[in-house]
Amino acid sequence: MNYLQSYLDRVAVKNTALATAIKKTADDIVPQYIRNFTYKDHVVSLLVGDVQSGKTSHMFGLICAAADEGFPIFILLTTDNIILQQQTLKRAVYDLPDFCVCDETEYIKFQQNQLRKPAVIVLKKNSSVLKLWKNNLASTQFCIGNPLFIVDDEADAASLNTLVNKQRQSQINKKLEEIKKTSSSSIYLEVTGTPQANLLQTKQSGWKPYFIYYFQPGANYIGGNRIFNTDRDIIRLTDNEESKEILDDDEFPENGLLHAVLTHLLTSAQIIMNGGIVCNFLVHPSVRVADHRAFAEKIGCYLNEISQSVDEDTTIDAFQMCYNDLRTTKNDILPFDSLYGFIRKSVQDDDAIKILTINSKVSFEENTQYEKGINIIVGGNSLGRGVTFPCLQTIYYCRVAKNPQADTMWQHARMFGYDRDANLMRIFMPPRLYKLFVDINATNNSLIAQIQKRKSFDDIKIAYPPTLRPTRKNVLDNRAVLTFCGGVNYFPFAPSNKDISILDKLLEKFDCKESYIVNLKFVVSLLEQVENSCDDWTADTFIGFLNSIIAENSLSQARLIVRRDRDIAEGTGTLLSENDRKLGDSFTDITVLTMYKVTGNKGWNGKQIWIPNIKLPNDRIYYSVKQDG
Repeated sequence: MNYLQSYLDRVAVKNTALATAIKKTADDIVPQYIRNFTYKDHVVSLLVGDVQSGKTSHMFGLICAAADEGFPIFILLTTDNIILQQQTLKRAVYDLPDFCVCDETEYIKFQQNQLRKPAVIVLKKNSSVLKLWKNNLASTQFCIGNPLFIVDDEADAASLNTLVNKQRQSQINKKLEEIKKTSSSSIYLEVTGTPQANLLQTKQSGWKPYFIYYFQPGANYIGGNRIFNTDRDIIRLTDNEESKEILDDDEFPENGLLHAVLTHLLTSAQIIMNGGIVCNFLVHPSVRVADHRAFAEKIGCYLNEISQSVDEDTTIDAFQMCYNDLRTTKNDILPFDSLYGFIRKSVQDDDAIKILTINSKVSFEENTQYEKGINIIVGGNSLGRGVTFPCLQTIYYCRVAKNPQADTMWQHARMFGYDRDANLMRIFMPPRLYKLFVDINATNNSLIAQIQKRKSFDDIKIAYPPTLRPTRKNVLDNRAVLTFCGGVNYFPFAPSNKDISILDKLLEKFDCKESYIVNLKFVVSLLEQVENSCDDWTADTFIGFLNSIIAENSLSQARLIVRRDRDIAEGTGTLLSENDRKLGDSFTDITVLTMYKVTGNKGWNGKQIWIPNIKLPNDRIYYSVKQDG
């Protein structure tokens, strides 16, 4: 039978656009990478989709397409979480009725099926579970003579070898390799929205994908480009130190957290009064369980204070301010009095607003009541991969790690998805965290563009600021990974000039024309006048790379853009104007340095200052892997 067409027909009943997208993914992958499978190799591949953009549907589509090509056995791997494994199992049973779908405990069902139907076995990435099924598969006579098709959801988490730099193999990684070897051949499909760790694997590791495919999200998807754009209409910046100060304040202070709570109540009133059943608010303060408990208690105090002062002018005025803010993006928001009447009843009803804590001490099994009503969810790492919060409209995110990882940050930010009203979304975060997200989003776009344009995937380039790691260190081979930054605009968040008069002199002959061609050594002389005073941007990092280009060609050139009298506010996430960004982006194979002289009228300690923005050559600056390492 035609498994793919049957699946597409079922999907199309509810969502024709999704069915069309799944078909395109299958049409692009199957002829080149599945239909021509050799039945003698073990190959690794990678399916990339934006976080919470519908990867499971595309996974199921490829499973069906592979069944049509003769693959009879599928292993579907989930993270080591009982609820997530069971959710995936139930969805597979519902979406794949033509298959023999087996739980971890259903070996007899799998064996008795005798491949009359293609089998899908849904397993957690748990050492004991994987060991059991390695033995199960090895004991069947039909596995060794048939190819395995392994689909690893969130493949950048747990699956890779975390002991690579100790010349040993971690247990999960070892068990997955053993499962592959129970058959004569296999396709291992890694699936993730954050593929940095997978792309930086060496060929020698056995986990570097030989083909990569990125599928576009649907039309209503709210992702990084919508949230972290230059308009910043969804973002509300908080003080960099607010998360520390909040817990020491016993009053009813004006701060980002309070504004987030008030905004959530207004948004909940708007959504539920218009027929919605749920509105969620996510608070991610840190990794510490004690902080989760303290923030939950603080929010409880806020709600208690609101309930007691709900008819006082100061409280009404505070809500009115947040309402006016929401109205700037939500033109058809209900009248304030209507929403406030709903809020008045809600805050005086003990059961109307739930505060849920989810972390390593309070599991999902104990606290999963966020499918309906007005909810405030507080937690840390447990709020990450695979967890979907419906109608997540407000987020308070203040966790800034000492050594932030791009993939972890992106996964923890659960703001992406389809069932949000973008005009009502508000994300509260400090400026330095916002800038990190802007950088991650820019690099994600660069990464996706490379995947879409490249015929070879041996040298995908990943660019980040120096202090933002692409992934955790323990899965990258220190002997093989080389790091560079390029293809993305970077500027110091807290710039400082060694001597502004020297920069004035160096740049005095350059007016505000489109751009100039200058010697790369001149660019180095400009960067030498910028202090290394900021932890997210250092002049020395970029000077070192420029010197390596000069070493190859002493005549190397760059593009210089000079702008004066820029009245830019300190703490802005995006420095360049739209026109200057487009101008700089038009030069892809040469270093571009844009020098902005700000007036100092909006911060910057009231002083004029030259701010450099550098975009290094797209084809030179990247995280790269030495495949002979």
